[in-house]
Amino acid sequence: MLPTVHENGDHRGRYTLTDENGHVWGACPTVEGFFGNHQRGTYELFGWIPECAEIPDRPGNGVWLVPDDKALDPWRLDDVENLGRCRGADSLVMRGLDEFEGPPEGYRGPVRVHNGHRWLGSCREFTRILPAEEVPALVLRRLVPSDRLLTALATGTRRALNLGEATLEVRADHGALLLKEVLWPKISAWAPSFPGSGLIDLHLAEGTFTPVHERARPLWDQWFTGPPASKGAWTGLDTGPRGDWLTLVRQRGCQITHRARPAGHTYELDGRHVTDEPGLYLALGEAVNGPGGYFGGCLPALADCLYGGFGYTAPSTLLWRDAATAREHLSRTLSPEGEEYSLFSVVLDVLAERGMSVTLA
Repeated sequence: MLPTVHENGDHRGRYTLTDENGHVWGACPTVEGFFGNHQRGTYELFGWIPECAEIPDRPGNGVWLVPDDKALDPWRLDDVENLGRCRGADSLVMRGLDEFEGPPEGYRGPVRVHNGHRWLGSCREFTRILPAEEVPALVLRRLVPSDRLLTALATGTRRALNLGEATLEVRADHGALLLKEVLWPKISAWAPSFPGSGLIDLHLAEGTFTPVHERARPLWDQWFTGPPASKGAWTGLDTGPRGDWLTLVRQRGCQITHRARPAGHTYELDGRHVTDEPGLYLALGEAVNGPGGYFGGCLPALADCLYGGFGYTAPSTLLWRDAATAREHLSRTLSPEGEEYSLFSVVLDVLAERGMSVTLA
């Protein structure tokens, strides 16, 4: 007899698939395809004119490409690799992710490039090369199915195997929710995991899931054992992995209920490691909500958190220790369009406008 889970949600695994009403389709310990390398495009920038002495192999967590045509919006290339100058040509080659934003339709004209802190250079035109698109599939390994799922599999029709709006819940091993991702999956295949085990491997296709970047797997492995027990677990990471850590913090922080402290509370921010934008928001999150805490991941999200519901009640005070570190690293920032501003000053203004008085130490 096949083991089954209860549809009312009494059983949860590390990965649990539920329907739109929260009823469980099945639970399993691992999902093949949850982690993966994102599709990376290659840009060849012709007529490259550098504006800095040297561009490192990793010019930053992301770069912005700003069209000469001011009527067009800039776009961001993430997780960028500088592949260097083409031998015998005047072009520079970069590779990165632009799955959420891309060049304006049909535009191949001049662009100027910056990494959020300094201008890197400009080119007269560019070519964008994308690899063949692959449709990612998820395989739920060693799944314990619900009776409802077994009925759908036994029916076997296209309608029965179309799960409609489904949610993949990802939990730490002690049960804390880390992520809820809405899918629109169809069952493409299934088979017993082991003879006589009653567990199945369920193949899902035609969903909308974007894999978590492979580089973030070690960070997820840490969080699967539970959120960090002490502050600063992220401080030894570079900017890219800090961004991955911030994504985990945000996903969890938007799912849980925060205990609001009373008005007049004083929060304390450890500013020793605020050397980049992800570090700024990670330190703010821990100042307000403790280890692994979330309190915004960008300026609009920070403003939303300050309105309430994320552990903060106005008016209050923030004691920002070692603020000179953030002032040094975040006072010269470039907007997507390349306009210079001080992220450090803007954050102070946003905090003050929402009733958080900041004392710099």
